[in-house]
Amino acid sequence: MLFRTLSLKMNLAMLSVALLSLPLCAADGKSIIKPNDPANSAAQAAQAKVDKIISEKQKQIIHEAADAIANTKKALAALEQDKQQKALSALEKAIGELEVALARDPDLALAAIDAQITIHDLYSTLEQIEQARKQAEDYLEDNKIQNARDILGGLASEVNISVVNIPLAIYPKAIRDAISLVDAGNTKKAKAVLRVALNSLVETRHIIPLPIIRAEENLDKAEALAEKKDRTEVEDISLTHFLDQARLQLTIAEALGYGSKDDYRMLYKHLDGIIEETEGGMPKSDLFNEIRNFLTDLAGSFTDKK
Repeated sequence: MLFRTLSLKMNLAMLSVALLSLPLCAADGKSIIKPNDPANSAAQAAQAKVDKIISEKQKQIIHEAADAIANTKKALAALEQDKQQKALSALEKAIGELEVALARDPDLALAAIDAQITIHDLYSTLEQIEQARKQAEDYLEDNKIQNARDILGGLASEVNISVVNIPLAIYPKAIRDAISLVDAGNTKKAKAVLRVALNSLVETRHIIPLPIIRAEENLDKAEALAEKKDRTEVEDISLTHFLDQARLQLTIAEALGYGSKDDYRMLYKHLDGIIEETEGGMPKSDLFNEIRNFLTDLAGSFTDKK
């Protein structure tokens, strides 16, 4: 492998500690930097933004729905032991819990019951990323797909939030059908219905491209300085640094395929405009907001639309 990767899988509560340690590569292809160093204010802001997204996802977990799944599994286990009354009790609880979830939100289509976090980041240089891409392309040309997959699987810098959901359009009906079947003495078919119901859970993914988040936070820091009327020399240096770091993160994001060439052509054009305006004083256009909105839309394009 031409580069090293960091990959962690954890639950929601562990994320804050882990993400602070994530490394990233340098733009010059020579040195290695760690953008999440505690001394880096933009990195800390990026950490806070990711934490907020995670917190919002955590709040979407519906505990009644999770309990309904647990009771469905208990009912299935009871039926395997020919304990019909115990199974019926568990299924009735499951229905009650789902009714509570729907009473709170009658339009709810997917009820989140669990979420897992996978953090994947690179410890590399841009030159090594490009070498890896070239190697993968060569493998694909030679039909060595599995070799290419090994390389391409490592080309990521993201937080992947996988959420498991109950499809409320079909799951409650399946539980009611199972209850009717148990009442009728058809436990074999009831077990089949419950197994199908448990296999109907829907997984959605929310991918947070870390270079894009880091670029956004560097732009926020740059904008705060750019709007100052009488910047000091030190502030001008800091402004240049934040804009350079924003470009670095965009270059990394592009190299990792988080968007098309046209996307980044537009982003670099906006960034060049910001640099030109801030060199002469305060920005006169709305380029900061335009590039920020573009980045928000770009980052959102990697999330399942369900």
